Amino acid sequence: MEFSLSRTEVTWFEYRSEAASTNDVLKELATTDAAAWPDFSALVTDNQTQGRGRLGRVWLAPTGKALAISVLIRPQLPPATLGWFPLLAGAAMTRAVKNVVEKSMKPVEGVKEAEDPRHDVTLKWPNDVLIDGYKVCGILCELLPDGTGIIIGAGLNLTLDEHDLPTLTSTSLLLVTRTAPDPDAVLAAYLHELATLYRAFLKANGDAQHSGLHQQVEELCGTLGSAVRVELPGGTDLVGTATGIDAEGRLRVVNQVDGEERSVAAGDVTHLRY
Repeated sequence: MEFSLSRTEVTWFEYRSEAASTNDVLKELATTDAAAWPDFSALVTDNQTQGRGRLGRVWLAPTGKALAISVLIRPQLPPATLGWFPLLAGAAMTRAVKNVVEKSMKPVEGVKEAEDPRHDVTLKWPNDVLIDGYKVCGILCELLPDGTGIIIGAGLNLTLDEHDLPTLTSTSLLLVTRTAPDPDAVLAAYLHELATLYRAFLKANGDAQHSGLHQQVEELCGTLGSAVRVELPGGTDLVGTATGIDAEGRLRVVNQVDGEERSVAAGDVTHLRY
């Protein structure tokens, strides 16, 4: 694949026909040859054989039906700002997917606008992208071993059909839009959104409020206002209502047991449906 559109959105771009894990490959390249991999470089494949998600989960997809995307950033920012990068990437992918889905929804002759189906594209805290509640993309951010950069990994389901889906709560752009997406156009849209948010965040010295990132994430985040169960590190659960995102990117949850609000920095979130 040429990915001519995507190449214009980054400082360096490399496509591989196969990779074990784009995050792992890019981590090695960025560490051993830093000069060749500057800030905002990207490594992409449509055949990832050993993909990983959050909490050590395996991420697999049939060859050619999903994109594995890893972007290297080298931000010179205070360590306290790093918690925003999964949300920044999630917001960028949500905006890109929303654009793709909206463009695919052509008016149907004889169908009123109110009856014409629309799809809800949202960010699930901290970094999953959902369409109508079904996961189309997951994101995994990892620090370089020497601390000089962050790798933002994303796995996006392009053309998986019902038989390919890894879980009952997954979907793909093909299943939603009924049209096979152009991988280059989708990737370029994501990289463009990511660059826009990243540059604004850098300009604001990592201030999510001043850069507008905090507001944008809250507007896109479907977790807010939802009843949730958060599986916390250590094995305990927090059940309550997600009310907002604090200044460090943590999810604010009001405990249904005692009514106390708690900020969660890490955990596996499930949206509850009563």
